[in-house]
Amino acid sequence: MKQTELFSAYALSKELILSNRIVMAPMTRCFADDELAPTDAAIAYYAARADAGLLVTEATLIHADGQGYPHTPGIWSERQVRAWRGVTDAVHDAGGRIFCQLWHTGRMAHSHYTGQQPVAPSAVALQGSLPRARDLVYETPRELGLEDIHRLVERYRQAAQNAMLAGFDGVEIHGANGYLIDQFLHGETNRRVDEYGGSAENRRRFALEVVDAVANAIGGERTAIRLSPQAYVNLAYTEGDEEVFEMLFEALNQRRMAYVHVAAFDADLSYDYLGGRPVDFVRQHYEGTLIGCGGFTPEKAEDELENGRMDLVAFGRSFIANADLVSRIRDGRELAVYDEAMLGSLT
Repeated sequence: MKQTELFSAYALSKELILSNRIVMAPMTRCFADDELAPTDAAIAYYAARADAGLLVTEATLIHADGQGYPHTPGIWSERQVRAWRGVTDAVHDAGGRIFCQLWHTGRMAHSHYTGQQPVAPSAVALQGSLPRARDLVYETPRELGLEDIHRLVERYRQAAQNAMLAGFDGVEIHGANGYLIDQFLHGETNRRVDEYGGSAENRRRFALEVVDAVANAIGGERTAIRLSPQAYVNLAYTEGDEEVFEMLFEALNQRRMAYVHVAAFDADLSYDYLGGRPVDFVRQHYEGTLIGCGGFTPEKAEDELENGRMDLVAFGRSFIANADLVSRIRDGRELAVYDEAMLGSLT
């Protein structure tokens, strides 16, 4: 296959030039140590994939109260920052670029990990058991007060500054997949009647406050966000949700940002309320750099780039199966097939 677009350079900004348009998607790996710091194995894992144009880390907690999975890394403590510096140094030594994905799970956190009741926009529980801890069931969250919300915005800002101290090239705010920011954006999980709920303008407010706090701390050109307007996991669609995202993108168009990253397991799935694929919905409303994700083959990725449907393409599971994914694509070699058993180690 020809690879004209996949292997062309791309400028996120004047200072951040990517060597190709292949992105490693953020993937929760659950291999941090007992203090939720990345390990030596994580250093080797990310460094082995540094020939991607951009690496995005696994979701990284802004604070201990946001944990909902075992052994997920954080970036609030000095030790965590030092450990992440080992990762970023190794990636940069290999010629790569790396963003840290900032995360709070909101109602999907659990007292088993945090020692306290989870928090969310509204006191609406997710039904079912926790992934990777099936003996635990989700708890009803406490509705966030205004002081809580302001504190969370500050924690995102501090986490972004910590990421810069750790040597990251930027941060990707996790606003997708039914976690805290996404819970504010969707009606099922946001039943507030104050300035953070009700209207589309109000429901987008928390996301924008986080974006602005992070951008003011580290620069808009180093600030990105991942979003999933299709409500495909951990929450359900409510009529009118799409209007929240339309207004959110209208506001993001007025801000300097590195990119918007559209989260999806299968990018080709269409949703009536979005008028088709989520990535095309975002492209229609957002004018900046766009990353698509969701089961792309190299051939499909090349076609998406050629036709301008996105600017960068993220690969997830195929990067777990192929540490050398970039060179395999470049050389036209067969890709190893992903298998869930590969999740048992960090290689």
